Amino acid sequence: MKVVVDDKIPFIRGQIERLADEVVYLPGAAINADDVRDADALIVRTRTLCNRQLLEGSRVRFIATATIGYDHLDTAYLEKTGITWTNCPGCNATSVAQYVRNCLLQAEKAGLITLREATMGILGYGHVGKAVHNAIKPYVGNILLNDPFLNLHDNLQDCDIISLHTPLTTDGPYPTYHLVDEKFLSSLQKRPFIINAARGGVVDEKALLQAMDGGRVRQTIIDTWEGEPNINPALLKRAFIATPHIAGYSADGKAKATRMSLEALAKWMGNPLDFNLQAPTACKERTGLRYSPMEDSRVLKAHPESFEKLRESYPLRRE
Repeated sequence: MKVVVDDKIPFIRGQIERLADEVVYLPGAAINADDVRDADALIVRTRTLCNRQLLEGSRVRFIATATIGYDHLDTAYLEKTGITWTNCPGCNATSVAQYVRNCLLQAEKAGLITLREATMGILGYGHVGKAVHNAIKPYVGNILLNDPFLNLHDNLQDCDIISLHTPLTTDGPYPTYHLVDEKFLSSLQKRPFIINAARGGVVDEKALLQAMDGGRVRQTIIDTWEGEPNINPALLKRAFIATPHIAGYSADGKAKATRMSLEALAKWMGNPLDFNLQAPTACKERTGLRYSPMEDSRVLKAHPESFEKLRESYPLRRE
């Protein structure tokens, strides 16, 4: 059994060797068809596009992505060719909730919003949306929910804060690509904070900037960007908080994703095992309510060219 693994997946070394005879660790964005041709399984993150170009002619039969999102997997091709795939739903939900809550507390500290008097809309009420709801409800005056898949249809146009927690989809009954577009933004009745800690393409960033210029959006908190790692410099400059796709990057969330990926591979192999992965202790300043995203934002604003490096070397944070 040979497995190719993204070399930035944490806590996996020494664990996957319990399953595989041969493990090859490679940078996720650099994994190519030659690397996987004689591999049986892959464990990847969002930077590895798993499609025909990568996989055709290989012996790969299982792919785990140690992420919630899976738009980097050509699932139609995988299913057509009989390749089993899995993602890690909910693995970093608590981490994203911590990020959203702490960002809003910083916005209140800066005098930009009064949370007790605010109405917050959560767009997308899966694992992450529910975790955000639980984390923010002690602080926000009113919370509205919108998720058509769950028959939640609260009108978010009157919200002071709109936080996005949908996957990125381009088809189906409710596609989310550019869900927040000029039409959506022009319908707003207030001047809300827009928070995108979901996927970059959920927001039309050009339309968002125009809405900010026109006074229809008060401010933004952006963690996920169109065109990563080449992010929009104007939006980077304008955003109150801008971070390099790290909302879900707590050590706890990473450990959960790695464990879920390993256990899925073990189950697929017919050799179910438990993997008890423990995240290390972080400094108090990067734990719980003490964690402030302002420093992460400051570093990205100063060094946008280092987007990928900042993700890969993200300092330890605990939920």
